[in-house]
Amino acid sequence: MLIEFPDRGVIVTGGGHGFGRAIAQGFAARGARVWTCDLNEAALGETCAADPAHENRIQGRSVDVGDREQVRRFVAEAEAACGGRIDVLVNNAGGVRGQVGRPLEEISVKDWKAIYEANVDGAFWFAQATAPAMKAAKGGRIVNISSGAGLGVSLTGIQAYASAKAALIGLTRQLGHELGPWNITVNCVAPGFIRSNPTTERQWESYGAEGQKRLVDSIALKRLGKPEDIVHAVLFFASDQANWVTGQTLSVSGGR
Repeated sequence: MLIEFPDRGVIVTGGGHGFGRAIAQGFAARGARVWTCDLNEAALGETCAADPAHENRIQGRSVDVGDREQVRRFVAEAEAACGGRIDVLVNNAGGVRGQVGRPLEEISVKDWKAIYEANVDGAFWFAQATAPAMKAAKGGRIVNISSGAGLGVSLTGIQAYASAKAALIGLTRQLGHELGPWNITVNCVAPGFIRSNPTTERQWESYGAEGQKRLVDSIALKRLGKPEDIVHAVLFFASDQANWVTGQTLSVSGGR
C-alpha cells in the first residue's frame, strides 16, 4: 500500500522532538508541505533543518498550543502558504509539562490546568481553526495523538495526564460525528511506552533494570516500539485508504 501526500498541506503540533518530529518528517518525505510548532525553538530548528531529500518542506513556528489566538495566527499563516487550506491536522502536542506522579491532594490548580491546556485545549483550538477551510473544501483529516494512559492508567501516576488523554479520545469521537457530513475524518492513535524524547528517557532510566524488564515482559511482542510505529499509524489515518474510518482510536502498543 503506497501512501503519498504530494503537495498537501499538513500541520503537526509538538514537532520539536519525539513523535512530532518523526511525524512531520514522515509527511515531508512523502511530498507534503508541513507546518509544525513547538515551544522548544532549538529543537524545532533541528526538525526543520534543511534536508535535500525533503526539499525544505518543513516550516516551524514557536506556538503555545494552549493559547487560542496564537493557534489561530499560526493556522492562518500555514493555510495561506498551502493554497488556502490544511488537508491534514495532527494534534501531537502534549506531554506532562515536567510533572511527576504525586498524591492527588498535592496537585495544584495550575498543575492540573497546564496538562489539560497542552493535551486537550490545544487539540480543540487547532481543530476549531482548521475546520472552516476543511468544510469549504469538503474534506480533511484530523489525527489526535492520545496515549495508552487514556485507555488504561498512566505509568507515571499523573492524574491529569491520564484523564486528559482519555478526554482526547472522547473529543475524537465527538468531532468525528460532527465533521463527518463534510467528509472530514477524525481519528486517534494511542501509543504505548516508546523511548522517543528526553521525558521518556528519564522515565525509562527511573525504572532500573528490573522495572525495565517488567515493562517489556508486559508487552505481547516483548519489545519496545519505535517512533516510526506511530508515524505509520498516523499516515494511514491521514491517507485516502482510510476514507471510511472515523471516530476511532488505534492502540499502537505492541499488545500491552
